[in-house]
Amino acid sequence: MHFSNHISFTTMYGDLAAKLIQDSKRTQSLDVLPAYQADLVNSIIREIRDLQRDVKILLDQQGPNFRASQDRRVSCAIFVLQICMRRNKRCLLAYHKLRARRLETLVWSGFETTSIGSEGDSGVALSDRPSVASGWHPDEEEYFRGYGDVLAELKGEWTDIDLTGSMEPPRDLFIDVRVLKDAGEIQTEYGLITLTKNSQFYVRQGDVERLIQQGYIQKLH
Repeated sequence: MHFSNHISFTTMYGDLAAKLIQDSKRTQSLDVLPAYQADLVNSIIREIRDLQRDVKILLDQQGPNFRASQDRRVSCAIFVLQICMRRNKRCLLAYHKLRARRLETLVWSGFETTSIGSEGDSGVALSDRPSVASGWHPDEEEYFRGYGDVLAELKGEWTDIDLTGSMEPPRDLFIDVRVLKDAGEIQTEYGLITLTKNSQFYVRQGDVERLIQQGYIQKLH
């Protein structure tokens, strides 16, 4: 269907956004945060701009006093273009919201913002020591740092409570743990403990919960 030499409605708008949603669905089932789909996101943004251009061309052709009832064919075309734009925008928002939530989860899980910018891994494992993928978008790195700063400020007001600890109440106040890698000294309610690899301790769970999350200590059952 053609309305001018510049507009063709044979293009299947929305295919790129569908691919982005498929990537989001895959991300939900992964233990790592995959690389940011920069090329795909930029292509969707360009498609939105093309759709906006096509709408403008149609409206300019009809003049400033155009009413939907004047030409149902043109009105339908404009409606379809606008729906495509809205769908693309919703898919972009859903994709970025999902990644933002995953970044927030990393911060709450004890990943340190100072690890941003390190090279190497292609993803960030939720169960490993903090390491940042080279595939993160710079804006995601900035959001990660900023969210971590906000959390650190909040925790500063509640020094006696580990806000990043597990939401599940512990079955036992004290647990047996094994040190998986050297972690230096930690201050507990009962004094200093030196955490050297392969050593074992009977400690209060609240004193080592963060180290368990970070992979330095293993809880023994």
